[in-house]
Amino acid sequence: MPHVTIVRGSAENPVYQVGGKSFVFFRTPRPDAVDPETGERYPDVIVFWVGSEADKLALVQDEGSPFFTTPHFDGHPSVLVRACRLGELSRAELAEVVQDAWLSRASARRAKAWLEAHPPA
Repeated sequence: MPHVTIVRGSAENPVYQVGGKSFVFFRTPRPDAVDPETGERYPDVIVFWVGSEADKLALVQDEGSPFFTTPHFDGHPSVLVRACRLGELSRAELAEVVQDAWLSRASARRAKAWLEAHPPA
């Protein structure tokens, strides 16, 4: 994706931004995302912005999907996924999630230019 910069979070975790706005970032382990059996915090949670609440619900309500959310993210336009589950997505599915995250945070001008150059199938 064009115009992407990578900054480092407080724990040196990568945060991908477009125009100074984060669209994908790797979280540090937090108490809201834990293994239900052990109570251990997930060490590999990635946050992807989404375009709308409907987009979020479409991803997290599908029981076969690796995407999830937590109460901490209620009302926030994002979904979570564990890195260890990314293999459950095809390359095309993952590319679409990244593109949609970028589009949700890019300026209208950048988003329009991207969509004109890469029309949806």
